[in-house]
Amino acid sequence: METSRTTSYPPLAEDLSVDVAVVGGGIAGLSTAWELGRTGRTVAVLEADRIAAGVSGYTTAKVTALHTLVYGRLRRRQGAEAAGLYARSQQAAVERVAEIVDTLGIDCDFERASAYTYATDPAAGPVLAAEAEAASAAGLPAAYVKHTGLPFPVHGAVRVDHQAQFHPRKYLLALAEDIRANGGSIFERTRITGLSEGTPCRITAESGRTVTARDVVVATHYPVFDRALLFTRLAPRRELVVAAPLSADQAPDGMYITEEEGKRSVRSAPLADGQRLLIVTGESFTPGTGDAGAGFQRLDAWMRERFPVGNTAYRWAAQDNDSTDHIPFVGPFHAAARHTYVATGFGGWGMSGGVLAGQLIADLVQGRAPAWAALYDPRRLKSILKEVPTLITQQAEVAKHFVGDRLRTTHVDSVAEVAPGEGAVVRLNGRTCAVYRDEEGSARAVSARCTHLGCLVSFNRGEKAWECPCHGSRFGVDGSVLQGPAVRPLEKIDIPASDSGRTAR
Repeated sequence: METSRTTSYPPLAEDLSVDVAVVGGGIAGLSTAWELGRTGRTVAVLEADRIAAGVSGYTTAKVTALHTLVYGRLRRRQGAEAAGLYARSQQAAVERVAEIVDTLGIDCDFERASAYTYATDPAAGPVLAAEAEAASAAGLPAAYVKHTGLPFPVHGAVRVDHQAQFHPRKYLLALAEDIRANGGSIFERTRITGLSEGTPCRITAESGRTVTARDVVVATHYPVFDRALLFTRLAPRRELVVAAPLSADQAPDGMYITEEEGKRSVRSAPLADGQRLLIVTGESFTPGTGDAGAGFQRLDAWMRERFPVGNTAYRWAAQDNDSTDHIPFVGPFHAAARHTYVATGFGGWGMSGGVLAGQLIADLVQGRAPAWAALYDPRRLKSILKEVPTLITQQAEVAKHFVGDRLRTTHVDSVAEVAPGEGAVVRLNGRTCAVYRDEEGSARAVSARCTHLGCLVSFNRGEKAWECPCHGSRFGVDGSVLQGPAVRPLEKIDIPASDSGRTAR
């Protein structure tokens, strides 16, 4: 975000008619719009905030087909053909990025690199060796190795060559400009709240303005419309990131990930003056349940124990959605859909997944179906029975929050107990309220019920935000929507001066 220009595309100010409306301006939405614009269709991208400034603006930006241990799992559950289709489609996305960078001449720090899934525990050796064999059988240039470019010993690793890393915003902002150059439109600060399917379809913005289109693509990370019931098959999670400079000759060569210690992901990006930025990711938690502050400390300590980095320059968090069968949902929105499409559930691999989604949906809109279309189809039935245990566990966790959080009458006894810089759920005049007190002592209250499906939010003190543990919606301390699927803010509630303990608003 700091090393790329800001954007200022206008909001939707009048009703519009186009061939395709794309809701969401991240990598999936922009890739889809770019691919369709190249076919001669008129396209409009509608983004609730700024394009490439959500998850796509805060990604570690690995563009790879090696997704931890996916190939062994796919081969066991769905067979060798499914694993091969996954490998071919994901590697095709890696090569598509390279092709677009070359075609448009994009200066986006594109670098080829090997990707590694590693482990330090000897017990993981057979699993990694099996994964290397499964990935190789699926068609990737994969091998099981004992040595990596990390500055500490590992027991073993899966290595896949010919992968890539890049600066995602520089890449996506170039795509946006090319979309405009080819007759497309981009609208920012335009939150879409309504979808009417038909011939044509119609979407409605928060402002009341409408866009009429033959086809609509919902690429909002977590779908903002629930008619497909995908929320029952998606689990949101947040991951923390820390980054610090180090000398280029001490930076690890390649991109790394391990499932040990709650996951650790490592890669570096170029900086000026012979340095690189080391980026370390991990400490996953369900929104509304984790202590981001403590997680940042653990992640920073892990980085410093292993790499000779300077002062921590950045820390942030990003959100991903895992599907119950670990395969993204890309294709027709639901069983009856004819002109609506969705892209979601990338499970932390949104760079290759988003580009793949753009290619796949563009093909479907044109009446073509690549060999892997059924693998990603949100309507897929073959893996439903295999999903049931995961789905039951996931929905039990949602039910625990939906019902159990209501059984607690309060998280603190009164507004006066909320300390500066903290937030808590409080019963106020018979209503369950989310109360935040700023560092100056002023308190503000909003409804604690998420506007998506009504779960109670919790306070993330590390990021100063209200988060829904059911489906991952996030809100600012003033109740404004930071992240969907919610599209409406939390209702503001007045705090009586007698209850506040300090200044209320």
